[in-house]
Amino acid sequence: MAKWTPDDIPDLTGRRAIVTGANSGIGLRTVVELARHGAAVVLACRSAERGRAALERVRAAVPGCDVALGSLDLADLESVRAFAREQGEYGLDLLINNAGVMALPHRTTADGFELQFGTNHLGHFALTGLLLPALLDRPGARVVTVTSMMHRLGRLDFDDLDGERRYGKWSAYCRSKLANLVFAKELDRRAGGRLVSVAAHPGYAATNLQQAGPRMAGSRIGGLIQGLGTALLAQSDAAGAQPTLYAATAAEVRGGQCYGPRGPGQSRGAPRRVPTLRAADDPGLGRRLWKVSAERTGVTYDALGAPAD
Repeated sequence: MAKWTPDDIPDLTGRRAIVTGANSGIGLRTVVELARHGAAVVLACRSAERGRAALERVRAAVPGCDVALGSLDLADLESVRAFAREQGEYGLDLLINNAGVMALPHRTTADGFELQFGTNHLGHFALTGLLLPALLDRPGARVVTVTSMMHRLGRLDFDDLDGERRYGKWSAYCRSKLANLVFAKELDRRAGGRLVSVAAHPGYAATNLQQAGPRMAGSRIGGLIQGLGTALLAQSDAAGAQPTLYAATAAEVRGGQCYGPRGPGQSRGAPRRVPTLRAADDPGLGRRLWKVSAERTGVTYDALGAPAD
């Protein structure tokens, strides 16, 4: 079978998408391709300045495209609610939960959650739930949640999700990415075919995500080493965006699955369905994470009704 490329994306005219973390890297590449194929896309960005710059880049790459900028800080639930109130007035065909932070020193969100778990998982859990009516309004709507191949090293310690007893910047990142995957699978179970929820991961891709941790820690040498390793080993952000685009648009995609690069170690290559940590498929783990996430965010997904046992 020929390898899938963004040229295989079907015509998306009339479809509306939101991409979080759209100001750079994989998020920006995802927006460009969706817009190139006719979708109306909202770039959900924390920084207004970087968001405006990204918006101009998309318009330059795809003249005449239908794109708009929205203000969203996933580390602040009030910002998530405000964004959802504004964007939830319209039907939504595609939500791409792409934004994330990686390997940061211990910090907390505006609501007191550990920053990586709070931003990468809880912020997206709340956003998806608040936009749920807009998604259910469109037949065939999809939610794509971006995880990482490093989810395999994650562990959901429900007694210490905020790293107050013990914190490691990489273990916290892996925990948040496992939560992304478990959430994507549990959402698909609860949706019962009313929407499609899938996960995707970019493999090892060159983005500015790798530089944020060393910057916050004040480690210039760490940043240089990280940057050198990325330059030598990583695939481009355009290649890293392909699994997300595949998960968002390919007809053969099935709910509850994960899509990533087909190459060695899932680190690079054209997209395909990829295996994940077996524990992520455990409905019991999904239900427990869902319960904790709903309690913490106050978002209950009432439109889905009670889950099947």
